[in-house]
Amino acid sequence: MLEIFPALPLLLGAIAAVFTRGRLRAALMVAAPVVGAFVVWSQTQGATVEFELLGYTLTPLRIDTLSTLFGYLFHVAALLGVVYSLHLKDTTQLVSSLAYAGCAVGAVYAGDLLTLFVFWELLAVTSAILVCARGDDRALGAGLRYLLVQVTSGVLLLVGILAYAGAGNSLDFDWIGTDSPGGWLILVAFGIKSAFPLVHNWLTDAYPEATPSGTVFLASFTTKVAIYALARGFAGTEVLIYVGATMACFPIFYAVVANDLRRVLAYSLINQLGFMVVGIGIGTELALNGAVAHACTDVVFKGLLMMSMGAVLHVTGEMRASELGGLYKKMPKTMLLCLVGAASISAFPLFSGFVSKSMIVSAVLKEGYDVVWLALLFAAAGVFHHAGIKIPFFAFFAHDSKYVKTAHEPPTNMLVAMSLAAALCIGIGCYPEMLYGLLPYATDYSAYDTSHVLAQLQLLAFSALAFTSLKLYHVYPPELRSIHLDAQWVYRRLAPTTLNWLFVRIQRADRAFRGFALSGLGWVTRSIVRHHRPTGTLARSWPTGSMMLWMAMLLFLTLVLYYL
Repeated sequence: MLEIFPALPLLLGAIAAVFTRGRLRAALMVAAPVVGAFVVWSQTQGATVEFELLGYTLTPLRIDTLSTLFGYLFHVAALLGVVYSLHLKDTTQLVSSLAYAGCAVGAVYAGDLLTLFVFWELLAVTSAILVCARGDDRALGAGLRYLLVQVTSGVLLLVGILAYAGAGNSLDFDWIGTDSPGGWLILVAFGIKSAFPLVHNWLTDAYPEATPSGTVFLASFTTKVAIYALARGFAGTEVLIYVGATMACFPIFYAVVANDLRRVLAYSLINQLGFMVVGIGIGTELALNGAVAHACTDVVFKGLLMMSMGAVLHVTGEMRASELGGLYKKMPKTMLLCLVGAASISAFPLFSGFVSKSMIVSAVLKEGYDVVWLALLFAAAGVFHHAGIKIPFFAFFAHDSKYVKTAHEPPTNMLVAMSLAAALCIGIGCYPEMLYGLLPYATDYSAYDTSHVLAQLQLLAFSALAFTSLKLYHVYPPELRSIHLDAQWVYRRLAPTTLNWLFVRIQRADRAFRGFALSGLGWVTRSIVRHHRPTGTLARSWPTGSMMLWMAMLLFLTLVLYYL
């Protein structure tokens, strides 16, 4: 059977969006992920497409259970994002969105590291366009910083691939590990895209600056491709357990004080990625199933929350918690759909987050990582606090804002996309077997036993009690009306200040050196002239003579430095 490249329908849809308009373009864009999902369904498990290049075997297409799961996931995410953005007339945004989704699908079907690198870089370019799509100075600045970080990840990946292959390893994209310098470089490259601590701020910087539709796509693909890559190449790497636990915990403190609600969701995205990284680090079948299952549920419920906040932004033009409130009166449908997303990310029983997150927590406890288990419990309570309660409370309730008079429900296509995502959140939560059947390892895990349900309900109750108490006693941390830079301070404040200080001193030293050199050269010239002063027209000083002297000196210096 001739295997069709699963990313092809999405990429062709992106091309079609360039040359079509109106209902035809809308129909083709909706059809692209639907046809792509059908292609994923029709593919033969275990099939590959290979060819030789410079003595290496490249596999641009490899089909197995892990790539198939993410293939379905990314086509569902693309469909939700396309439906959500059907009201747009911005061709650049629409084309970039489908191309971005196609590159994500291409990455998860890559059977070799070189093909992965190609799609890794294409992901960076297409997603950076979405960050910049709003067109104002803040969006462009965030987009350029985002692109710089993503390209850095790509460079590290390429260097790591070359070092890994140079050590005698093949280019097959399977388990890599950290037994070689190349493996560590590849891990760091994957870690940047996974938003590891201290290299996470590209996410919290860029995602809140994208358009409402752009943020939905951004939250679905880049980090999930990185999670797929970690699961494929570094399952069972113990250091990831502690990295993931840190990721799950530290964003809570920033999310509580963040004023921009999409920035709150960006921090909560890092929190959820931390659970996935912990599962990958443990590396057992249950843990890996939990990690990839949580990646699937996160795409849906985080997409739903991003869509609901995007709808608020679309209607009001405002995203600051301090300026919103009371919108449940004019946007009741959006409010209810947002509550479904909030319940899902908080892992309420009967919602999707519960059936995936509990797998990871159970695997952590089963393997004896008690401290990590406690950290994840704290992280689970924290995400309910800032994403499950704070997001809907400040957007739709709290106090009546000035937007209550003019607010209204968003366009129908936005409501349809949110409704589809909400249906998936509830459907997966009530019937987890529809997700468990797609996981890479067979599992008899049951989320709905008494201990899991009671423990989670207790955790949620205490978290809600903490939020209520803090609000009633007026000690809830106030939202920062400015943007806190977090680890960005290093490269957005410290680094520019340090470089300016350094350049000023280099300039001073350069002026002093050039002054000294010129005065010395002048002394030598005057000495020569005193002892031998020729006469005549050709003896006069010409500018070309000075230029040739400097060129000779530079050439001499270059030769000296070259042979040292």
